[in-house]
Order: sequence, then C-alpha cells, then structure tokens
Amino acid sequence: MSISTPPDSPTPLQGQQKQPAPGYAGDILPQLAFAWLQSAQAVLVDVRSDAERAWVGYVPGAVALAWKQWPGMEVNPSFDECLKAAVPPGKKVVLLCRSGVRSIAAAQRATELGIEAYNILEGFEGDADAQGQRGHLGGWRFRGLPWQQS
Repeated sequence: MSISTPPDSPTPLQGQQKQPAPGYAGDILPQLAFAWLQSAQAVLVDVRSDAERAWVGYVPGAVALAWKQWPGMEVNPSFDECLKAAVPPGKKVVLLCRSGVRSIAAAQRATELGIEAYNILEGFEGDADAQGQRGHLGGWRFRGLPWQQS
C-alpha cells in the first residue's frame, strides 16, 4: 500500500466558493471539500464501486458507499440507510465519484433524505484528456490531496 500526499499540497484557495446546483446544495472544488473535512464540517462519501477504489485509489477516512453496483450498475438498495448512518445530524456530506457525475445523482438523493449535500467537482480522477486518459485534467489526485492505493 502506498500513500501520496505531496509536500506542496494545495491549501484551500481564497475565493473558492460553492456553486449552487439544482436538487442539492451545490458543487465544490476538491480543495474546499478537503478544507471542510479538515475542520470536521463534513463527511466525505466515496460513491464509486469497490473495484474502482481498489484499482485506482481512495481517500483515507472516506466512507465507501457505492451509489451504483456491479453488475448492471443498478442503484445500491442500501444507499439511503447507509448514508443516513454515516452522516451525523447537522453535518454536511461531500460526495466523490470518478469524475463528478454519479456524485451529482447521489447528492440529489442525499438532499431528498434531508442531508445538506455537495458534489465534488472533477471527482477523484478528473475528466478524460484528448487521449482518453484521466488524471491530467483535475480531480482529487491531480490536486495533490491525500489518497492511497492498495
């Protein structure tokens, strides 16, 4: 197992704001999500599949709760119950997926459950570049935030 946290990890940038979004509290950059975690304002829930976290990496301390499950990528029938158990009353949740798409659906569902929910823009890996590869155009890892890989 390796851990990656560059010594020059970015700190929350002044002026980073949450962006309002329909159906949930908003979209935030990875750096702001990390700042909220450091100050115990939020719980991080990683909604990627177990396989994605194992192969690509994960954020230490994040709650692993897949939004959709293999095979078939059906919505996880335990999502609601597990999310409510993971997020204490009054605390917000920040949701992370590969590139910030599944986490939007999960944020909308969390909001329906009465939880203040934010989508982490760029996700864990960021968008694909011109060669179809991820990890070069944003994302939790690209921003130098703490992550591990088995």
